[in-house]
Amino acid sequence: MADIREAHQAHDKLKRGITGPLLFVFILGDVLGAGIYALMGVLSAEVGDALWAPLLVALALALLTAGSYAELVTKYPRAGGAAVFAERAFKVKWLSFLVGFSMLAAGVVSAAGLALAFAGDYLTSFIDVPPTLAALVFLALVAALNARGIRESMRTNMVMTCIELSGLVIVIVAVAIMMGSGGGDVSRIGQFPTDTSPAIAVLGGAIIAYYSFVGFETSANIIEEVTAPSRVYPRALFGSLIVAGIVYVLVGLASAIALPAEDLQNSSGPLLDVVAATGVPIPEILFSLIALIAVANGALLTMIMASRLAFGMAEQGLLPSVLGKVLPKRRTPWVAIVATTAVAMVLALIGDLATLAETVVLLLLFVFLSTNIAVLVLRRETVDHDHFRVWSFVPVLGAASCILLLSQQSAQVWMFGIVLLAVGAVLYLAARVVRRRRADRGAVQG
Repeated sequence: MADIREAHQAHDKLKRGITGPLLFVFILGDVLGAGIYALMGVLSAEVGDALWAPLLVALALALLTAGSYAELVTKYPRAGGAAVFAERAFKVKWLSFLVGFSMLAAGVVSAAGLALAFAGDYLTSFIDVPPTLAALVFLALVAALNARGIRESMRTNMVMTCIELSGLVIVIVAVAIMMGSGGGDVSRIGQFPTDTSPAIAVLGGAIIAYYSFVGFETSANIIEEVTAPSRVYPRALFGSLIVAGIVYVLVGLASAIALPAEDLQNSSGPLLDVVAATGVPIPEILFSLIALIAVANGALLTMIMASRLAFGMAEQGLLPSVLGKVLPKRRTPWVAIVATTAVAMVLALIGDLATLAETVVLLLLFVFLSTNIAVLVLRRETVDHDHFRVWSFVPVLGAASCILLLSQQSAQVWMFGIVLLAVGAVLYLAARVVRRRRADRGAVQG
């Protein structure tokens, strides 16, 4: 009955076509992403061969913030995610806007970067086309699928996630076969760098590994399209994070067993080298295809999030109301899809997004910090439907973990992030001026 009441109370402009299994796969596909295919080389520079340790720590940190999301998303099941939570908790429109803007900017920039990655070496393994043209066509195709419908997008995501996951399973199985034949070196999995303490090494690695778990927060922006969200969302969220964490740890163990840290550090495709080291006859082109699918899946999920977030902010009056328009039959936010895709295309044309990509993490940590604090502030509010409730110490530790990770960002990234937030502040003020003038004209005409 609680879920029925909740369904009536939530907005019904968007079609509720996402079931529990579809939501689980959506979050899992977004968390796994394409980054894990290059992560092991970067991690090995921090922790040597003990790749599993920072992955476990990063999983624990991600679960803290996920607990806060589970409570707030099931308590307030509306598109808009962290921006909705910030507005309810802090009652400050401009802060709510900046939280939503940070999330929106991070998503669109990520999609542009994924489009460029898709159009790069992975694609040229199969076809030689101009990278910029390929990136633009890729984003247009993603937008078309996004606009067609959430169920169609989710079904495509399910197929892509299975393929993406199969690449990581291949790595694990190949190393298992290698061990069965007497190869590999299991003793390496406990070896840390000799020039630093294990604790410092694990912390440095956890900061990197934490990035690989980012993605679960996008699910908050499609909650209006989830059936029975109070019951379904926590299971899908925690289940997908734990599954991703297990897969990551197994891949970390397999990588260390197959190759020493110095070999992983010097590789631009560490998992390809891991599979090659096992001697198992798996074509390299297979991994190129899997990587392409992983990148495409990440872009699709990111653009679904960005368009739903823009829709949710328009519904709150934080962005122009035109972004709240939906297709009559498909009931997908077509104006928001077109707008976010256009911005992503412009960013893809810029080409060099290295510094901006690092800033994405900074923006997301700001969003996570806001959400963890919002949980505690909103405890005094009650709603008339059942929802998930996390232990009070979880959001406290979640906020502390965000502050810890924020303290590790470089000054250059901080400056870039501040500039982006300043741009967001200007857009918010401009939107307020436009709304105020329209209200004044309406009052005069009335």
